[in-house]
Amino acid sequence: MTTKSNAEVIIGGKVYTLSGYESEEYMQKVASFINKKMEELSTTMEGYNHLSMEQKSLLMELNLTDEYFKSKERVEQLEEDLEEFKKGQAELKHELISLQIKLDTMKDSILELESKNKELTHIKEQLESSLEEKLLGKV
Repeated sequence: MTTKSNAEVIIGGKVYTLSGYESEEYMQKVASFINKKMEELSTTMEGYNHLSMEQKSLLMELNLTDEYFKSKERVEQLEEDLEEFKKGQAELKHELISLQIKLDTMKDSILELESKNKELTHIKEQLESSLEEKLLGKV
């Protein structure tokens, strides 16, 4: 079982003690993320610094929720894309196997035809030799 750990973090210029089963490094990362989001709102939204703490908190919650849903949607799209990729990959594997079977069949056919060609060439040579002997024998 994982033990609970505490971490002192600074969020919005105030020190907070976070407690949880995550590493202290992770909790610092979360606090840093929140600070960056607060800084983004402060620099991109005119009048942000004049809002009440409740309004700032609500804006932060709305922004984080928006980001969460967009990220979740992106993950779902990536999962769908991955499934399509896997399906396409499976189809390509089946096609590759099918083409390999055809290739093997064609190689066998080539070997068989080469063998027949040798046999027919030998028969032709025998017939030519026999014909030559008969023609020379009549002269």
